[in-house]
Amino acid sequence: MTKQLDGRTIFITGSGGVLGSTYVRRMLDQGARVISTDLPGHRADALKAAHEGNDNFRFYDLDVGSEEQITEIFQRVMADGWNPNVILNNAAITGEMLMGAGKPFPDFADTTVADFERTLRTNLTGAFMIARQMDRDIVGKYPCTLINVASMYALNGAHHPIYDGMPFKNFSAYGVSKAGIHGLTVWLAGYWAKRQATVNTIAPGAVFNGHSDEFQRRVGELIMAGRMAQPDEIADVMLFLASPQSGYMTGQLINVDGGFSAW
Repeated sequence: MTKQLDGRTIFITGSGGVLGSTYVRRMLDQGARVISTDLPGHRADALKAAHEGNDNFRFYDLDVGSEEQITEIFQRVMADGWNPNVILNNAAITGEMLMGAGKPFPDFADTTVADFERTLRTNLTGAFMIARQMDRDIVGKYPCTLINVASMYALNGAHHPIYDGMPFKNFSAYGVSKAGIHGLTVWLAGYWAKRQATVNTIAPGAVFNGHSDEFQRRVGELIMAGRMAQPDEIADVMLFLASPQSGYMTGQLINVDGGFSAW
């Protein structure tokens, strides 16, 4: 029986998180060969342990904020005989990750330029550098697709009151970087249009990842579906975008947010 992603070799950045690891699992289940990348650490170790022995899985250490590592990564992958035809710009740093465990989350007035620029470096500049390396090594040589991951906050303002009393807040640089992601998408879609390459953005909504009941209630009141998403619900749409069935789509922003952006 033919699977949805048979014949696809998919390169994923930031694959160790709750969504990234779900994409890896689902794509492997659908017949893809998956090139998984992330920073070294416990998330990467868990991902490698989960798929150890699967001949369709490869893992490479990658910091998407490093121009040098990105310059090298496609050459390494292709030298190993894995020519990616789908690239997924999924790596991102959130405010929670930036602050680290136990550190107070700053108000906007106390946000440092260093923290703001570090977020942009990972979330937006990293996506640009991956796309630029695609242009150098892949685009025009064979059909390919780029999927950029934005957020429900890419083109919609954050609802700040839902974060009152929570140990985390909505971080300004995150929304700014995710808005820029779709700007990159539409620019590249036109630039690559005659070179057999498509580019689209997926904007996931609020994804459950151990959030408190109170936070789930607050978020649910902003969403037509009345609840946060499960990771597999986002992956369902990602699988379509990574498949040949999305071949006539380019330059699009696909919201998978339970109706948040329609209200």
